[in-house]
Amino acid sequence: MFQLGKTIVSEAILENEFVCNLSACHGACCVGGDAGAPLLEEETRIMDEIYDKVKPFLRPEGVKAIEEQGKWIIGTDGTLETPLIDDQDCAYVIFDGKTALCGIEQAYNQGLVDWKKPVSCHLYPIRVKDFSEFAAVNYDEWDICDPACALGKELEVPVYKFVKEALIRRFGEDWYMELEKIALEHKNNPNPRRH
Repeated sequence: MFQLGKTIVSEAILENEFVCNLSACHGACCVGGDAGAPLLEEETRIMDEIYDKVKPFLRPEGVKAIEEQGKWIIGTDGTLETPLIDDQDCAYVIFDGKTALCGIEQAYNQGLVDWKKPVSCHLYPIRVKDFSEFAAVNYDEWDICDPACALGKELEVPVYKFVKEALIRRFGEDWYMELEKIALEHKNNPNPRRH
């Protein structure tokens, strides 16, 4: 772990490779697990505002789950998250054949909303946990992502580069530029400097 600004970052995001392989996993991260996508407090307001534009893209069972539970919920551990359909799929998940996609992102791609999707989804496989003084930035290893790890290794794309846009969205351009410097140092010397 190393400190970068007000974050504590795991070297695993520098050392592991990752490129989503939807043709192999079919978006399993959107339908697996036992909780919805983590949300920032400001994202709950965005979800409230954009729902009417996103709703036409959603499956009937997703709309039903959202109308019964809310556009976002407080999870069992007290965190904000997206609601689930029958404790499985994210309520915002839609399908293209067998592949899970995000209904919010589809509305974004159509130019109907200017918010791509929750930053936690955009960041995956990186997970960020906010604490009062800092945020922990970790690599989330999940066996459903084995095809993404294999493709990342084949293409030689480290995790942090795969989620560059999302990291900049979450922490800013300067933070990311500093991360790239640390990554280069780490590649040349696996004991990165402490900040």
